[in-house]
Amino acid sequence: MFHDRVRPVTQPTVSRRSLLAGSLAAGTAGCLSTAGIVQSLLGAEDPPKLLVGSCTLNLDEAKKAGLDGVEVGVGGAAERLHIADPQVRQQLKEKMQETGLVISSLMMGLLNSYPLASDPRAPAWLEQSIEAAKDLGAKVILVAFFGKGSLLEGKQVKKADVDVVVQRLKAAAPKAKDAGVILAIENTLSAEQNVEILQRIDSPAVRIYYDIYNLVGQGYEPPAEIRFLKDRIAMFHFKEGPNYLGEGKIDWRPVAAAIREIGYQGWIVLETSSPSKDRVADARRNAQFVRKLFGMS
Repeated sequence: MFHDRVRPVTQPTVSRRSLLAGSLAAGTAGCLSTAGIVQSLLGAEDPPKLLVGSCTLNLDEAKKAGLDGVEVGVGGAAERLHIADPQVRQQLKEKMQETGLVISSLMMGLLNSYPLASDPRAPAWLEQSIEAAKDLGAKVILVAFFGKGSLLEGKQVKKADVDVVVQRLKAAAPKAKDAGVILAIENTLSAEQNVEILQRIDSPAVRIYYDIYNLVGQGYEPPAEIRFLKDRIAMFHFKEGPNYLGEGKIDWRPVAAAIREIGYQGWIVLETSSPSKDRVADARRNAQFVRKLFGMS
């Protein structure tokens, strides 16, 4: 995630009405037992309960692509965020009803240019985003730390910035918890460094938004990190640079195996590019890859 685009948590294999009405039940499965491995080899294991969304399409486009929902940006820097406007949210609600899709999550991409660690407006933006997410039924807010908001200087952690981030997220966490919303931090830190931040905040309402491609680019090993983070992961971004999923350098099979092992049930949000320039067709193709990868099709 690098830009504040229209992008989009909840559950699969249930009715659209249930998706709009309820929150995603947390996954409880652990590592596969021997019997589970045998079942998997025989093809008898049920596929994980996953939804496929997009953070680059709008609801109409996502509907045409056969997706389950979208991740929506909160807007640019302003005293009142775009998503804080009740009329904007009403339009989104009407579009959700029209398409039968949902808004999985909100994305605070503006924090890449106006960092949570330094912009005085950022705490208010968190509050506005939490209120908007609750109103829209979105269960996750992506809190971004790229560009100017990065928590790394070279390979060194910006300790002073992290201290402010911890303070501000800790202050917002009770409001998020009361709203049934998770603040999911996405950054370029290692799993261990992120866990240190989460332990300091000490709230179930603050977790990790895990982007496979970004973290492979940082030299980390996503399968091992996913197993380490377990239920601290709120949501996943899937992308592969300029390529279709499965046609780049990432081996997605061990990634999928790790996601299965931690019992994750929720959203896989496509942040994919469009090699053919047909955004709907390319999103459909990438979604089919994800569903096949997890035995959902």
